[in-house]
Amino acid sequence: MAHRPNSPARPDVVPLTGPVRTCIGCRARATKSELLRVTAGSGSDGRPAVVPDPGGTAPGRGAHLHPTTGCYDLAVRRKAFSRALRIAPGAGGLSSVPVGEYVADLAATARTDPTDRDWSNSS
Repeated sequence: MAHRPNSPARPDVVPLTGPVRTCIGCRARATKSELLRVTAGSGSDGRPAVVPDPGGTAPGRGAHLHPTTGCYDLAVRRKAFSRALRIAPGAGGLSSVPVGEYVADLAATARTDPTDRDWSNSS
């Protein structure tokens, strides 16, 4: 299904190579390596939470998300975490704070990455 040939009707569709997953935020398909896997676990307070699984090795059902704040916000607004992980929303709810912090840290690291400099004006 991921290796769909380019058809004359849709020449802009580029076949994706490797495992393909759907982002629970924006619902776009992307290769597994481009997405962040999240699983159900427990937060720092011991309550049920959605936790990031960047290595993709945690046991259990997982969901995939682009590691951007935009997709994270969409997933929270659509309540996609509990639906994708098939966890019934209880009285306490399922916290997605650990994933939000992880995505925010990634965004902050990308902005302050010292290897990402504009060397065109250096002397």
